Order: sequence, then C-alpha cells, then structure tokens
Amino acid sequence: MSTLIAFEAVARLGSVTEAAGELNLTQSAVSRQIQKLEDQLGSQLFERQRKRLFLTAHGARYVSEIRAALNQINNATMALRTNPDGGSVNLAILPSLGTHWLAPRLPDFFASNPGITLNMSTRIEPFDFAYESFHAALHYGRLAWPGTESMKLLDEQMVAVASPKLIQVNGMQDLPRLSLQTRAYAWEEWSKDNGWGDATQPAMVFDQFATMMRAAQSGLGVALMPDYLVDDEIARGTLVELPETLRVRMGAYLLVWPEGTGDYPALAALRRWLETQT
Repeated sequence: MSTLIAFEAVARLGSVTEAAGELNLTQSAVSRQIQKLEDQLGSQLFERQRKRLFLTAHGARYVSEIRAALNQINNATMALRTNPDGGSVNLAILPSLGTHWLAPRLPDFFASNPGITLNMSTRIEPFDFAYESFHAALHYGRLAWPGTESMKLLDEQMVAVASPKLIQVNGMQDLPRLSLQTRAYAWEEWSKDNGWGDATQPAMVFDQFATMMRAAQSGLGVALMPDYLVDDEIARGTLVELPETLRVRMGAYLLVWPEGTGDYPALAALRRWLETQT
C-alpha cells in the first residue's frame, strides 16, 4: 500500500522531491518505492526529463486504476469513521442550488435516513472523480460527464428580473443586462425566444447567481435568474419579472456519480430520496 501511495503522489506531482514532502518521507525512500514497483511490474512507469517525471503510457493507465482504488478505500475509511452505523455521502454541490434548493429539503432527508451523514463541498466546474473523494455531484448542463451515470433533478427555467423602480423609469430593452460567467449564451437564447434585439450589448458579468441577484435588486440592471432562486423574491416584491416575457428552459440540474458506484447504500438512499423531490 505504501508503494502504491508513493507512486500515485509522484504521478500527480511529477516530482519525487515534492511527493516526499507531501508524504513526510525522504527523497531516497520514495525513489526506492518507485523502483521497487517498477521491478515488481516489469514495466517502466516514468520517463525522466530535466528532473521531472512523466508517466509512460503504461504508467498513465496503471495510475488511473490505482487512484480509483485508493479513493474507494479512503471513502470507505471516512464513512466508517464519521458514521459507523449508516454510512456517509461526500457530495459536490453548486453554490446556489445547494443553498436555495437542496438545503431547505435536507431535514426531510435526514428524518427518513437517520443513519446517513452528508458531507458537502462546493465545486462549480466538472471534475475527475478519480482525483477527488466525492461519491456524487450536483451538476448543471445538458449532458452528464464522461465516465459517469446521472439522474435528472430539475429543469432550469430562466427568468428575466429587475428591481421595480428600474422597470418604472426605463424601457425594458434598454436596461443594462447582467450576465453570469458560466452562462455566456443565456441572453442570446432568451432573446431569441422572446423576440428581443441584440443580446451582445455590454453587461456586468458575475461569477455567482447570489451576487447577480443582489445587483438586480439594487437597480443595476436586468438579470436572467433560475426560477427556483427568484420566485420568492418576486412574491416579496424585491424583484419584478419583466412583463410579457417568457421563461426559457436552457438546461437541467443532474446528480452524477462514477459509473458502477450507484449501489453504494448511502448514495442509493440519497438518489431514492431525490427522486421524490423532483
């Protein structure tokens, strides 16, 4: 096991020295581990170029399998430590969906699954499950990631909203358009369905829906927001949906998990519960 851990660290960092520092070992000890592994396998795992190590084709194929196995062992260990009776799910969440859609529903999940621990961390971009300790992730898009299975949670309906005062004193199509960094195409698609003009005019760009919604409430412009985020604000009167405009479906939220791992009991319980929430 120690040899495989050393191999994975060197493969990831590309340096025996850096791997030794991470593992709190000497450089010579890590070098011996790599040499031992190559001797056992009868195959060269690295090519040495200017004091850096690069995986050979055999090494790249081998480390992907080893990394998945090490993550599985790590997940099992964490699950037993944190919740020996029920298991745990390490879930990557999107900030807005996790805060405004998932979190308010979680008391029901824990009430019906009292033995399960749910550990959540934010990830806003797709990632390789082999390099992370997550069992599953909440994902936005039209397709799941390669090497994963998925379950659709809900469609995203985009709503054009602005502050009531801004609507009163401006023509709608002249309002500054607020954009989200990860939805660069949103205004163009929404405008086509609503018969608006050029959607490429300058706009403020944000990296989080929450910040963009606050900007819209402050009168800085009109924002395209998911309905689950703004319906309550519309009801409160802090935002107004632009009159005579359509809500446009642009994508969906998915639960994704690595292929072949969906039967893990705690994850299966989460999936069954999510099916009742959509």
